[in-house]
Amino acid sequence: MNRRIAIALLTAASLSLPAAAIAAGKYDDGASDTEIKIGNTNPYSGPASAYGQIGKTIAAYFNKVNEEGGINGRKINFVSLDDGYSPPKTKEQFRKLVESEKVLAIFQSLGTPTNSAVHAYMNREKVPQLFVATGATKWGDPKKYPWTMGWQPNYQAEGRIYAKYIKQNLPNAKIAILYQNDDYGKDYVQGMKDGLGDMASKMIVAEESYETTEPTIDSQIIKLKASGADVFFNVTTPKFAAQAIRKIAELGWKPTHFLNNVSNSVGSVMNPAGPENGVGIISTFYTKDPTDPQWKDDAAYKAWSAFMDKYYPDGDKKSSFTVYGYSVAQTMVKVLEQCGDDLTRANVMKQAASLKGLELGMLLPGIKVTTGPNDFFPIEQMQLAKFNGKSWELFGEIISGEAGS
Repeated sequence: MNRRIAIALLTAASLSLPAAAIAAGKYDDGASDTEIKIGNTNPYSGPASAYGQIGKTIAAYFNKVNEEGGINGRKINFVSLDDGYSPPKTKEQFRKLVESEKVLAIFQSLGTPTNSAVHAYMNREKVPQLFVATGATKWGDPKKYPWTMGWQPNYQAEGRIYAKYIKQNLPNAKIAILYQNDDYGKDYVQGMKDGLGDMASKMIVAEESYETTEPTIDSQIIKLKASGADVFFNVTTPKFAAQAIRKIAELGWKPTHFLNNVSNSVGSVMNPAGPENGVGIISTFYTKDPTDPQWKDDAAYKAWSAFMDKYYPDGDKKSSFTVYGYSVAQTMVKVLEQCGDDLTRANVMKQAASLKGLELGMLLPGIKVTTGPNDFFPIEQMQLAKFNGKSWELFGEIISGEAGS
């Protein structure tokens, strides 16, 4: 009996050796031969809840990846928690993800004030805070914060792009600015002022800020209209962007209206605001707008649409947020694939900083994802677009918003 048991154990061990040898890797918390645990926070409730679609799209994309076999044979365990766009809640949820859930990395946590609240903590703990869903410039500082990286074009760069357009096409503009009173809003304003250069103090005639806890921004819009401005720079999150568009129409004010990229979703902003009220608004894009008819025969658009139908049928196919979630999830999958069997936190950051000309189907043609050890800004180009009442129409060339460009 003992001999038979010994032979059986020896046989089982010999049969399992090849699989173990293939799967065995280097691991930190959150990774194993069978699983990669990734954390996330999203505002599924609260003033920025429109962005919740991003987290739901990412979850759906990871479900697709798992159904197709996972990442190098490992399934993604995506743990996404609601923080309500509240920095204290974000701190609580991040600690839960890092210390209790023991995730390998936190990916695509949304919001400038929320990510700011955990910025130092993540770098102190040496846990990747990867491809954060905010374009604040500070996410691209690998020397000071080597564990944090952005993804989308940064807000100051976008502000400079609008300033370039204004200087070239509206040289006598009187500019009024509405902005969220935090690093997110201030980054855009700084980019606009940097882009206008010496003309900024003359051209900007009024600035009004708002807090995310305010119910409306009607009073700010009334004050900005009273300034006599003929250009309006709308730096808001979706709820307040829609309010601003409606109020401007109600007042009969007709400035040239620039709307920041993070709030130009047709499904989540333009339609709720009344699409007729948004005709002529100018914004920027780096992803394909799903409402733009020019993409209807595009292979990448068809692939995204098929994904939505199968994995996120309740998702809004008119929303840029679902395109965004799909694209950033593809970027994360590429990083994890490049990690191979070295699923340590250090290697995750190394691979995130080793993306060379990554092409994603739903990025605009000519825009690619590129990073390096000293370049934590994956996407740095955009294209202007104007809203026609149904969709956004791209115009002009792909523009870089890098300082000095």
